[in-house]
Amino acid sequence: AVSLSLPLPRRLSYAVGHFLNDLCASMWFTYLLVFYHSVLGFRNTNAGILLLVGQVADAVCTPLIGYESDRTPGCGKYGKRKTWHLVGTLSVMLSFAFIFNQCLRCDTLTPQSASLTYFVPFIIIFQFGWAATQISHLSLIPELVTCEHAKVELTAYRYAFTVIANITVYAVAYLLFHIQAGTDDSQLGDTLGPVDMPIFRNLALIVLAIGAFFSILFHVGTTERRPGAARGAEGEEGRFDDKEEEGELRPLLPRPSSSLLQWKCWLQQPSFYQVALLYMSTRLIVNLSQTYISMYLINTLKLPKNYIATIPLVMYVSGFLSSFIMKPVSKLIGKSLTYFVGLLLIMAFSYWVLLDKTMDDRVYWASVLLGAGSATILVISLSMTAELIQSGAFVYGAMSFTDKLANGVAVMVIQAMHPCHSVLCCPACVWFYHYIMVIVTGGVAVVAALALCSILIWPIRIRPRESYSYSKCSVYVPLNHNLSFLSL
Repeated sequence: AVSLSLPLPRRLSYAVGHFLNDLCASMWFTYLLVFYHSVLGFRNTNAGILLLVGQVADAVCTPLIGYESDRTPGCGKYGKRKTWHLVGTLSVMLSFAFIFNQCLRCDTLTPQSASLTYFVPFIIIFQFGWAATQISHLSLIPELVTCEHAKVELTAYRYAFTVIANITVYAVAYLLFHIQAGTDDSQLGDTLGPVDMPIFRNLALIVLAIGAFFSILFHVGTTERRPGAARGAEGEEGRFDDKEEEGELRPLLPRPSSSLLQWKCWLQQPSFYQVALLYMSTRLIVNLSQTYISMYLINTLKLPKNYIATIPLVMYVSGFLSSFIMKPVSKLIGKSLTYFVGLLLIMAFSYWVLLDKTMDDRVYWASVLLGAGSATILVISLSMTAELIQSGAFVYGAMSFTDKLANGVAVMVIQAMHPCHSVLCCPACVWFYHYIMVIVTGGVAVVAALALCSILIWPIRIRPRESYSYSKCSVYVPLNHNLSFLSL
């Protein structure tokens, strides 16, 4: 008998392989801007440049590493996926601590242009390592198991540890702020400033220590099968697939034939642009709200600095809990209406922020709305993307590339519009972040609603390839081809 699933220890060892990435990503989006602006004293545009550089590096590295990881043989018997994972892990370990720290031999007289030059290489190395780890980890799934049920199971374990990683970052940040508040240092207060640099440095070091431990567990407990062995197992296990892919495990669309559309023909598909607009709007809401929530809390609401740990924690936990009721709701009313419910929650948050200008502790309840709404629209948009792609590499690659670029450009535009040209927050800064939180949630939600309406009026549909010239618009791709760079 052929085992259709990995033993529990091997499932767990695989699942923790992305833990370091999840920890670092949580810090990157939540604390990068607030650290460089409020702690290191960077000008708004310079802080935006650093985040833009990181997003561009990630967008460029993702397809290139995916291509190379498929092409290169790896290091001896270690396996090509695990080799790339090790390279990525080492790159992250060697660079991330420098990103959340003061540059070496820098002081208040050091020009910010020199500091930018110092941080940019570390950010590029970090994003290269992050992409290499993510792609190689995703690519291992079809090489460890072949039946659909086992793939879904591994993905579920992976997501569970993503949740744990995010909660860990915010919980550790809260503990560090709490320990700092218990000291008798008169220089410390509730306002975030240069004295808080050790908080972020220690948080980054703790994140790296925890992530390194779980990365070691991954490399020790995960064995990558050789390609020949994987193909042999696939042929034997393939007989079981039809029985396993029943009910909710059945693919959203039938398996594609051996001929897939080329990228030029995807550009002629109206559904490609509908889903791309929906997906990009969703990512902008999720990432920009996560990026600017800390600035909103400390500059607009004037809340104590420990709120930049507790509010993101509440957002993430509420989003995780909402995922449990999302599935039955989606079955009852459909994906489109479920997505609309998520948009309503986000619009309710935006309206609350717009009207309640002195929110204080009521921000906890508002953050529950934002967290639940963000999780809902993100999961449903991924499902709609899966309906469209039919294993098409170009769709995943294009949406991943444009999503990362769009987030970086959006942050840069917002930072360039900042009304305060000094390091400290001027009176106009209070209202600036107030309206930014309204726009990046409610404003972008309106765009997402328009994209959803277009899908309801013109449902997702792929023009059959027979309507194109076969030589121009189809390309042979083996069904077991591993499209490892399709990373979202």
